[in-house]
Order: sequence, then structure tokens, then C-alpha cells
Amino acid sequence: MIATLYDDLFEAMVDTRLEPWLNTLRDQLHEVLINTPHGDMTRWQGALSKLPPLNADTVDLETRAVKVSSEEPLSDEASQQLRYALKALCPWRKGPFDLFGEYIDTEWRSDWKWDRLISHISPLSGRQVLDVGCGSGYHMWRMLGAGASRVLGVDPSRLFLMQFEAVKKYIGRDQPVHLLPLKMEDVPPRLRAFDTVFSMGVLYHRKSPIEHLQELHGALRAGGELVLETLVIDGELGEVLMPEDRYAMMRNVWFLPSPDTLLLWLRRSGFRNACVVDMNRTTADEQRTTEWMGFNSLKDFLDPNDHLKTVEGLPAPLRAVVVAEA
Repeated sequence: MIATLYDDLFEAMVDTRLEPWLNTLRDQLHEVLINTPHGDMTRWQGALSKLPPLNADTVDLETRAVKVSSEEPLSDEASQQLRYALKALCPWRKGPFDLFGEYIDTEWRSDWKWDRLISHISPLSGRQVLDVGCGSGYHMWRMLGAGASRVLGVDPSRLFLMQFEAVKKYIGRDQPVHLLPLKMEDVPPRLRAFDTVFSMGVLYHRKSPIEHLQELHGALRAGGELVLETLVIDGELGEVLMPEDRYAMMRNVWFLPSPDTLLLWLRRSGFRNACVVDMNRTTADEQRTTEWMGFNSLKDFLDPNDHLKTVEGLPAPLRAVVVAEA
């Protein structure tokens, strides 16, 4: 499986800034995918194997739904096979995708986040990009569509890897986009390999946010750009919210800084010219239950009488996008 998914990546890493990682990456992937397989991996691989062999006439990575289509309509049998296999990979959280007319309406309208940030960042044309906490890869495809020369995503979820590979089957196995089922901590420190690093929806899950920022800084070449999206609170410099237990029903939320505090963290971590380019309060139109993600979603995590508060009485999710230079 490793050879099938990553041989072209290993070859492309030779004689590049990524080559120092090559010595350990094979072993890291072998440990995750072979030595410690997920209990559902056989079922997910079975779903991938049932995806019908379809040829794409058009691939559009610049539309709201990452889209693959053919000039000829699918047969009823092929449509049913496609839907069955994709449904077997639920829940789909980040998207949307449109695969041969099968619209995967994911929990998150990730295209809204993309629209909020794309005009504020350096053009991605020709850049080598790292997407930390990439989920099933929606934003990775948008990055490629924006001209990135290579995109690597890291996310430890094996289900997200299977979803990504389902999409890549139809977009094209030769595309310079790979999802590594690893954590940011697995990226070698001070690699200095990437022109742009995205970290979206990760910082508040880290027990040590400063350590995460330092890891991101180490992944960037000198002058490279960080695009950071995270939960914040309204407040002054130095103010930080640390939930007593859960935040919006999530147990793994640690620190929500004020915007000015977040900028201070970035400066102390070695970044320059850090700037908040967008602030947005998440609504139930952007994050919601759908046919493709049937569990509770944002509306279930907010106070039913006051959507500016979570069910725990804490400030409702407010997200900031920050751009900074290494």
C-alpha cells in the first residue's frame, strides 16, 4: 500500500528541500499503515475497491465543490456503485465534492473558509505547500488549483486518508498532492522546506500552542508564509480562555487567545509581520448535519436561547485567519 500511494512522492523528494525527511518518512508510514493498522482499514479499503472505474473528461479545482465530471452520463449501475462506495466512507466533514454528479455535501462548507482567506495570502503559484490538519484534503485540491507546485497534507486520521484517495482516484493518481497519515510532530524539526504552511483548525487542539507555532515556523523556508486559522475570543492583549472541561462539546480544546494575544504568540515564536486578515463567527449554515455527516453538529453545540454562547455558556466559536512571515 505504501509503495502504491507514495512511490512518486519519494522519488520527487530526492534533491529537494524535502530530502532530509525521506530518510524517516518511509519508516513513519510503515509504522502507521502496516504495524499499527486501524481496525476499520479493511472495510474502508473494501469501499475504495468498489469505486467504479470512471474516466474524467473535466477536473475543476477552482469551483466551490471540487469537481470531476465526464461528458457521457453514468449508467445507473455505475452511479449506484459510486454512491455506495462513497457512502461507506462516511462521515465526510470537509468539502464539498462533486464526483460525476454525486454531490458530497459535507458537514463543513470549507469553500467559505477558502473564500475568506485566498485574497489575503501570497499567490500559491509554483509554491511547495504543507497543509497541517488537512482533513480529507479539500483545501489541498484548492491549493493545487491555485497553482501550487506540490501539496503535502498531514492528518493522522486514516479515514481522511481513504476519503482523500477516493477523490484522487478520479482527479488523477499523478497529481503532486499527497496526504500523509501523520501528525505535525512527525515532520522533522527545522526542515525549512515549504514556501507556504497552512494550519487551520489545529492550534486550539494543542496542549502547547507555542510548540505548535514553533513547529510551523521550522517547516517554513526563510521568508515563507504561514496561514493560520484558529478559534479566538474577544479580548485584550494577554487574555486567553481555557475551558474548564468541554468547549462546544469538544473535550480537546485547550487555549483560545484574544487576537492580540495570538499575534504576540506568533512574534515570540519567530514570525514577522503577523496580521489578522479575517474574523468570522461560525454559523450553523457553515457547519451542519447533512446526509453525508449524520451526527450532531454546531447547532447542537450552541445555547438554543443564545447562539452567541456554547452549551457550556462560553463564547460561541469566533475564528481568526492570520498571515505571518517566517
